[in-house]
Amino acid sequence: MLAGGAALVTLMVVLTHVDMAQLRAWAHHTGPWFVVVFAALYVVFTLFPLPRTIWTVTAGILFGPWSGFALALVSLTISAMLAFTAVRSALGSWIAPRLHHPTVAGINDYLQRRGWVAIVTLRMVGAVPFSILNYVAGLTPIPLGQFTVATALGSIPTTALGVFFGDTLTGHADPWVIAAMAVLAVFAIGALLYDAHRDRVKGHG
Repeated sequence: MLAGGAALVTLMVVLTHVDMAQLRAWAHHTGPWFVVVFAALYVVFTLFPLPRTIWTVTAGILFGPWSGFALALVSLTISAMLAFTAVRSALGSWIAPRLHHPTVAGINDYLQRRGWVAIVTLRMVGAVPFSILNYVAGLTPIPLGQFTVATALGSIPTTALGVFFGDTLTGHADPWVIAAMAVLAVFAIGALLYDAHRDRVKGHG
């Protein structure tokens, strides 16, 4: 969360002296190849423990709210699948000993108990760094298909918020998009609180 906030602040500082409307116009005039390059960079950089916030916001700036949202969601889902598969198939024995931090152990326990539902809720509010959750999930019995679908569904609120925020920076934001940001934020927080409540009730039961 803190890293994502720092990345967002850094992005804002960098873009302070840039005309973002012109930046979007430039992106549109570069052609389809630029979309492919951006998506590839999004996938590669989010394989590592780096904040994806900067890529999500940039997608909104360059491609608009809806195209940017679709591009970001597809890219992050592919990145999550690759990281998950790499850990499970090749890196599990190497990375497992490095994931003994109490926070990581708590995430692993939560995933073991809640399965794909945990993936959805943790993605919804970005409670766990994107790449760390990919790594830890790769060490659990969760099937790849369930992990992929849960990642895509759970990432919708935070991805939409980042992309829509990027779109507002161009000065052409749709009021409905701003309203959607507020609704998604409330929905994501509500879903996490509800799941936490169910988990506590189940534990006491």
